[in-house]
Amino acid sequence: MNLRVIAEKAQKTGDYSELVGLIPYAQTIGVTCECFGDDVIFKLPQRASNLGNPILPAIHGGVLGGFMEISASLYLIMYQDTPKLPRIVDFSLDYLRAGLNRDTFVECQLTRQGNRVANVIVNAWQASRTKPIATARAHFIFDALD
Repeated sequence: MNLRVIAEKAQKTGDYSELVGLIPYAQTIGVTCECFGDDVIFKLPQRASNLGNPILPAIHGGVLGGFMEISASLYLIMYQDTPKLPRIVDFSLDYLRAGLNRDTFVECQLTRQGNRVANVIVNAWQASRTKPIATARAHFIFDALD
């Protein structure tokens, strides 16, 4: 089954686990997503293998950044009328607080969508949305899915 078919099936059923499963790093760090109407929340579960500082303990910054970038890419695939493959052009990440060893959530907001480019704001939090641990701005260009 090709990526276009999987993306279209996921859009119809609302089950994105197969789409997430196509990304090896997403599987490694444990990314999942849940849809609530038109909203989607991505989850990075608490895992010892995701830690960078075992003394605090805190999530590795690269794991958090990768989680946020994967979430933005999946978000774009999920909400396009005709699925296209987003390719990252720029990813600017601000770490605001330590990401402690607990479940982490991400919400994406599309700020600009064109035929060839898209801009997404990504916010990560743990205990409360009002206390984000990181925020990012991602810029993508699109390639047609084969």
